[in-house]
Amino acid sequence: MTDMTKTPKAPVAPKDRRGVGDAIRVWWDGLSRPAQWAVGVPIIAVLALLPLFPPPLLDTPGVSFGGVMAQFAMYALIAIGLNVVVGQAGLLDLGYVGFYAVGAYTVGLLTSPNSPWNQTDADGWLTSGWAWLACLPIAVALTALAGLILGAPTLRLRGDYLAIVTLGFGEIVRLMADNLGDLTNGSLGLSKIAYPEVGESEAHPGGYFSPGNLGDNSSWNPFERASNGTWWFWLGMVFVIVVLLIIGNLERSRVGRSWVAIREDEDAAEIMGVPTFKFKLWAFVIGASVGGLSGAMYAGQVTYVNPKQFDIILSMLFLCAVVLGGSGNKLGVIVGAFLIAYLPMRLQSVQLVSSESTGYLLLGLDIALLIGLWLLWRFKKDVLGEWVRRAVVGLAILAVIFGLLLFGSVLLFRPGGAQNLGDLKYLYFGIALVVMMILRPQGLFPVRQKLLAYGRQVYQAVVRKPAAESIGAGR
Repeated sequence: MTDMTKTPKAPVAPKDRRGVGDAIRVWWDGLSRPAQWAVGVPIIAVLALLPLFPPPLLDTPGVSFGGVMAQFAMYALIAIGLNVVVGQAGLLDLGYVGFYAVGAYTVGLLTSPNSPWNQTDADGWLTSGWAWLACLPIAVALTALAGLILGAPTLRLRGDYLAIVTLGFGEIVRLMADNLGDLTNGSLGLSKIAYPEVGESEAHPGGYFSPGNLGDNSSWNPFERASNGTWWFWLGMVFVIVVLLIIGNLERSRVGRSWVAIREDEDAAEIMGVPTFKFKLWAFVIGASVGGLSGAMYAGQVTYVNPKQFDIILSMLFLCAVVLGGSGNKLGVIVGAFLIAYLPMRLQSVQLVSSESTGYLLLGLDIALLIGLWLLWRFKKDVLGEWVRRAVVGLAILAVIFGLLLFGSVLLFRPGGAQNLGDLKYLYFGIALVVMMILRPQGLFPVRQKLLAYGRQVYQAVVRKPAAESIGAGR
């Protein structure tokens, strides 16, 4: 006979299955605004010192680590701007490199001696000392205008149609730069573009931002130790922080909530009274202006631009940074930009094969391994344990990736110098995208949309988990 007086057991709270990223996000959201700044400022300081004292495992042999970090800062700006268009408003833009080119060519046309619009000579209204700084807001304004001109007639399109139009815009900008030889110097490009002439001295005749500033690695003074790439990285960090603050405030406003509504369901948003076209145009213009800012930085750092630097494959890399990092997540797209900028440079010194014959031998062994794994799966699948099957599938995926890399190395092998992995960046980034779409389509750092309309306190009250309560007689 069952004892009816026994107190029933309290229900067990469900196990928290949140990942590390979610735990960090919850911890960060629980901090007050001053506490977030107290944590964030030291992290920013460490990042700023990273190019001066790069860890051995993170350093890029044969390539200036400061220059790589400067490229990362520019790509981070691009990823943040493209994230507004793709991640926040849900608009597929395949020609974002066009805005990048407009910003770079604006600075080049106004400051290069090869341009008929050069304003840094004796008759111009720009002096070499502050020419780049004066051109920066002009480049941002012109790229915003380009986004307005492109977006006004085309943003009524959706999906693949919008993607094709933006793809065409990117190609149009490149072809115009190539064909307008009297203005842009055609395929020869524009050289001697102005850069910030700050800190001129006997040790630094052109200033800290000059391409001739290689830095003094023997000095402990950070300003003397920093190369021109490190200075551009510091300047890029300032721009990234300012842009993040602006876009973050927009996301928490009516504009950001409208973007999220358009991204989730444009028809439903329009029915509920959201002027979808206006806010899509806002996203397009803001994203374009950030891309122009990055293009102006690029022109100032390399002091040379030509049409080949802005091909459509570069736009695919920008979109790859957003997709890999996590579309809609500002921190995620910055991580994606770092992977896009850093990995190819880090792998420049990594050689997969030392000779063509070795490559063919390794390729044969890889094919034999794949055949063996396929036979094992074909005839012994039912008797294998779950973890063994996972190991077989994982090993097969790695073997396929390794085989593709070997195949590319053998095909592109150059006598006298082996193919390095940095030249195969499009291959392994493509493979990474395929793997991400299968295993984690939301990206490395998926977006977690909060209650933007209300704020931190209400959000924390909603996500707070109630304590488990007993039921029945023990209540």
